Amino acid sequence: MHRSLKEEASRDARSHERAEPSSEFGVASSRVDVRGTQTTVTAASAASPRIASGEEHPSNSPLSIHDMTVAYHRKPVLWDVDFDAPEGRLIGIVGPNGAGKSTLLKAVLELVPKASGRVTIYGAPYRRQRRLVGYVPQRESVDWDFPVSALDVVAMGTYARIGWLRPVTRKYRDAALAALSRVGMADYADRQISQLSGGQQQRVFLARALVQDAKVYLMDEPFAGVDAATEKAIVRILHDLRDAGRTVLAVHHDLQTVPEYFDHVMLLNMRIVASGPTRDVFTRENLQKTYGGRLTLLEQAAHAMARGIANSE
Repeated sequence: MHRSLKEEASRDARSHERAEPSSEFGVASSRVDVRGTQTTVTAASAASPRIASGEEHPSNSPLSIHDMTVAYHRKPVLWDVDFDAPEGRLIGIVGPNGAGKSTLLKAVLELVPKASGRVTIYGAPYRRQRRLVGYVPQRESVDWDFPVSALDVVAMGTYARIGWLRPVTRKYRDAALAALSRVGMADYADRQISQLSGGQQQRVFLARALVQDAKVYLMDEPFAGVDAATEKAIVRILHDLRDAGRTVLAVHHDLQTVPEYFDHVMLLNMRIVASGPTRDVFTRENLQKTYGGRLTLLEQAAHAMARGIANSE
């Protein structure tokens, strides 16, 4: 379903309570910490008040996901996901089509309901911390025919600070222009968004996230359908965000570029297969578990890993 640009903006500007439905699924949980260490939480340990409340997650984690299950029509799409994001890292979310990668981001943002589990941003529920989170959705999910300019779209990223339906003042308009300049789109500020190429539209949405000055950025396939120049520009911006102490989680499909682009990686196929530093986790064995033996992809990934390790030495 396409979302209008104003609907996207209103998500950032409005704060409201959403009840989380109780779990209709099992109690055993497979856990993976940021070092890639996996343990199993049994029904007995899940009954512990400390574990059940999610207190084992560090309160200073940019993003903590506690035993989250998401289901569509009673069919689980994500199952018992448990994760703590390390601060100031670029984290790639990698897995086959239908693995639940986009659903993971949407569940964190409360765009889809959770069957069970809890999400916190720096120790507090997302609804109280939404101003700390920037979001770049998939291009295909946005109605690009909405009659606004590139500058208008970026200015929507300021609504959380100035309030919904209030005018964008000079201060925030200048901030929007600066964000457009940062992604190389200042010359297109007055261009109708529908008249831009796919790569240019992606840069505009990235600028909208940047102007929020968030601490955590969630990006759903930011490199999909963009040209090589745009991809390089996005990578530079991601590195700048990391160097500034920001945390970025990005859904990514190109296995060959994972070692080059990301410090950490989450391998996901409905459940987290492994998670941790890319050098430790992005292995042939873990990819085999994640993709189920798609040898062509695995061989390409193995070549990318060898190349990435050689370049870092």
